[in-house]
Amino acid sequence: MRTENTGFPLSDKLINDFEVYLPDIKRNDTNKTVKLREDAIAEFHKLGLPTQALEDWRNTNLTDVYNESYNHYYQTPEKIDDIDKIFQCNVPHLNTLMLAMLNGWYVSKGNDLTKLSNGVIYGSFAAALKEYPEIIEKHYGKYADITKNGFTAINTALAMDGFFIYIPENVEVKQPIQIVNIIHHEHNICLQTRNLIILEKNSKLTLIHCDDSYNHQKSLSNTVSEIYIGENASFDHYKMQNVNNASTLINSSFFHLERNARICSNGLSLNGGILKNDNYVKMNGEGCETNIYGLYLMDRKQHIDNLVFVEHLYPNCYSNELYKGIMDDNASGVFNGHVIVHKDAQKTNAFQKNKNILLTDKAKVNTKPFLEIYADDVKCSHGATVGQLDTEAMFYIRSRGVSEHNARMLLMYAFTDEVIQKITVEPLRYRVEDMVKKRLRGELSVCDQCVLHCSHPEKEFNFEIDMTKV
Repeated sequence: MRTENTGFPLSDKLINDFEVYLPDIKRNDTNKTVKLREDAIAEFHKLGLPTQALEDWRNTNLTDVYNESYNHYYQTPEKIDDIDKIFQCNVPHLNTLMLAMLNGWYVSKGNDLTKLSNGVIYGSFAAALKEYPEIIEKHYGKYADITKNGFTAINTALAMDGFFIYIPENVEVKQPIQIVNIIHHEHNICLQTRNLIILEKNSKLTLIHCDDSYNHQKSLSNTVSEIYIGENASFDHYKMQNVNNASTLINSSFFHLERNARICSNGLSLNGGILKNDNYVKMNGEGCETNIYGLYLMDRKQHIDNLVFVEHLYPNCYSNELYKGIMDDNASGVFNGHVIVHKDAQKTNAFQKNKNILLTDKAKVNTKPFLEIYADDVKCSHGATVGQLDTEAMFYIRSRGVSEHNARMLLMYAFTDEVIQKITVEPLRYRVEDMVKKRLRGELSVCDQCVLHCSHPEKEFNFEIDMTKV
């Protein structure tokens, strides 16, 4: 039975696409993945596209997005074998193994799939499904719950390509892998991208995930990522978002941790019309550790919605969430944090914190950190703040001869720095520091003589500031 919200033009178009393009969609599928697609489209018929009637979507209105006309592409496009023709990373001294997608399809660089001598496999998800079906079937669809919402269901039904990364047991990938999802099309475009990342027992990986757009066309990108972190494995994850104001990004990441596994995920959102970032973490063994950080800088009419759901199933696990945001103009933000501690998850440590600064009386944030605890031997806390720049700290800085504009800039940067310093890849951290300074200077606070990025680079400004007052 279809729900009433499947009546949106986009919803009807997606259902029709599944029926019309099924031969193209399942060209590399196994029997199991075909069955999964069929189950997912049946679930989408029941769920439809998410609306504000759902608790997790109450403060994010996508009605205009659903009524927009998009182009959908299910046939393999002409291959681009040179990533440098479409993208060049401008992070100095950042030595990464770069993989790229353009408009939902993998950029091959000559090979759709690469296998290294140590057993590491990376490349196109579509190619991996064809060449390594036994690996795909073991993990695909096991962690992304198609009953969560319609976006996860329709992605499972329609996804054609994405990134595939496999790290075998006891392998540490010393060079970070960078995956870049680029949107550059002359028409409005709707993408369904599927990523599968697998870290086997005792492995280690650093992943940098970038979303970029290169024009001002409207787009809807629905990305689902399944990440399996095996026993005693370690995963460092950085998510960078910098897309145009006509873009809508729906990112759903499902992290599955086995015993003594560790993840550290840091998301930086600088630009985007509508951003929805959902992180689901299941700690499926003792001794797991989860750290999730987020920083979002929104202005104009931009909107961001961050959801973090962390599930403690076993004893002696740790989770920590820290999200910070600065909202200017008519921007709006949402933070939904939900930690559930099951009955057997004794000795759990779980912490949530969300802090926001509103620069205008029209900007707004809806924040809801939430704890659901069924064990009695735990240490858990949560908190949220929404306010303006600290007037006492402003007075303290200005009393040292700093202008009001520069004082505001310093306070905002000091506010963001707690999250930035969690980045352990030094070249990336330096570049993020610079990007945040430029974002604050150019969009959130205008200052012709900004001390953080002066027009005379040879001139240095040093302020001795007691950071405890900021």
